[in-house]
Amino acid sequence: MSHIMIVEDEPVIRGALRKLLERHEHTVVEAASAEQALEQPLQHFDLIISDLRLPGAGGTDLIASANPTPVLIMTSYASLRSAVDAMRLGAVDYVAKPFDHDEMLLSVNRILKEGKLQRHNQALRADVARTYPTGAMLGESPVMQELFRRVDKVAPTDTSVLITGEAGTGKELLARLLHERSRRAQAPLVSLNCAAISGPQLEAELFGHERDALPGAEEAKPGLIEDAHGGTLFLDEIGELPMETQAHLLRLLHDGEITRIGGVMPRRVDVRLIAASPKALDAQVAAGRFRKDLFYRLNILQLALPPLRERGSDIPLLAHALLSRLCERHNSAPLTFSASALEAMAQHSWPGNVRELENAIERAVILADGPEITPEALALNATAASNPGTTAGSRRPLEDPQEDLSLEDYFTRFVLENQDAMTETELAQKLGISRKCLWERRQRLGIPRRRSTAGA
Repeated sequence: MSHIMIVEDEPVIRGALRKLLERHEHTVVEAASAEQALEQPLQHFDLIISDLRLPGAGGTDLIASANPTPVLIMTSYASLRSAVDAMRLGAVDYVAKPFDHDEMLLSVNRILKEGKLQRHNQALRADVARTYPTGAMLGESPVMQELFRRVDKVAPTDTSVLITGEAGTGKELLARLLHERSRRAQAPLVSLNCAAISGPQLEAELFGHERDALPGAEEAKPGLIEDAHGGTLFLDEIGELPMETQAHLLRLLHDGEITRIGGVMPRRVDVRLIAASPKALDAQVAAGRFRKDLFYRLNILQLALPPLRERGSDIPLLAHALLSRLCERHNSAPLTFSASALEAMAQHSWPGNVRELENAIERAVILADGPEITPEALALNATAASNPGTTAGSRRPLEDPQEDLSLEDYFTRFVLENQDAMTETELAQKLGISRKCLWERRQRLGIPRRRSTAGA
């Protein structure tokens, strides 16, 4: 149900339109002139329907005062000239009198739907900005300052970018930063984790499909690439793309065209591609699991995110910024870190990187009993115990047996060594991933769950 104002000097027309709208469950307020309409706060309405010619000020005089509420103009002086003038002044649409009831309802419903979508998108943008603010991508360490310098150079271009880095280092946040500093910032940023969807479903999600092209596909559906037209497409875990999908993605980069599943005619799309991978794609190429030509297309410029353990003084900087944001998110009173908590964070190896840091601080904020966060509240002991070589004053283990392990080997070892003492939720939190991601990686790497964690 929407709240609509009708501004019309003819009582018969005004009454008929009111009845029509009320039959469709809208609430209606009437005004006989622009001056009468301006006596009320126009921004409180979802739509204003106004006659073009009114006694005194005209209907288009309401447009500036009503903004951002849309104004639909009616007139019996139907002409291209009056339509153009009304639209130029900011009218959302134009209906000629006498109007057909169905035509009026179609216009009203379309305008209200577009308004709701716009408000929803604005709310989502604001929510994303609060939850994942690019300003939270902080770093004073030399390695991060060098990364920011490279971002400043590549962001304004349309060059494809490959982001590398361990899980939890902030690859999606870096992609958002590149998007927001580009000329495409006002267009969509569309993201997809390629490891989260199976092959055929992934193909349909990316490229869309025509009607009846897939089981249950009763309507044609555009894919995420079309949704990103004019903006940026971010593909995380791109090394998980099936080879056939890689070939179709290469066509997008080469020709700027895609074809929906079941389609015949190619579609032109304008997107900038940002890809991310925790794995070295050149090793994937050498193993025959990733196309060499696609790798070269993606690897025009590579941005490497360092693990948190290599960022030195950035740890307290990030910790304080995250603490402030998480206290606000959870409506908590302001909290501080004890000196021992800061020391514990400095000594921790952070296998889950910034995501693990955020998870630890969020848990501490939720469970805090006083104004100060202690090492016990951060619950870092479990992972520290798995790195017995760590000593006070060192940022990394003195003799780290995992130093030369791949990410997958490290993941396997960490899970096997800790799953008897931790629940699945605790394992996921320590690794800085979701339980779903933990389950998927167990399946992919063949790591069985122990009976002690089966019900966790």
